[in-house]
Amino acid sequence: MIKFTKWDILDYLKTEDDVNRYLAVAFEEGDPDFITVALGDAAKARGLMSKAAKKAGVARESLYHSLSKKGSPGFKTVMSVVNSLGYKLTLVPAK
Repeated sequence: MIKFTKWDILDYLKTEDDVNRYLAVAFEEGDPDFITVALGDAAKARGLMSKAAKKAGVARESLYHSLSKKGSPGFKTVMSVVNSLGYKLTLVPAK
């Protein structure tokens, strides 16, 4: 009998470099749903969901939902998570 285990990205986001590369790929892909889930994964991996929720002015449980596959966070929430992770968003001309 074949035994399956659930794959979890958090098992692979162990270092800052892992998180940086994961977020870089998410933003490079440009899919808003992937980006919000990746931000949530990064915050979870770093143990920052409570801090990010406080910055966004929302309950932690609400932030988990917003950054899930079914969520739809507002821009303020996304920026709060980005900032709590120690990043800033900048715009560059598209190629």
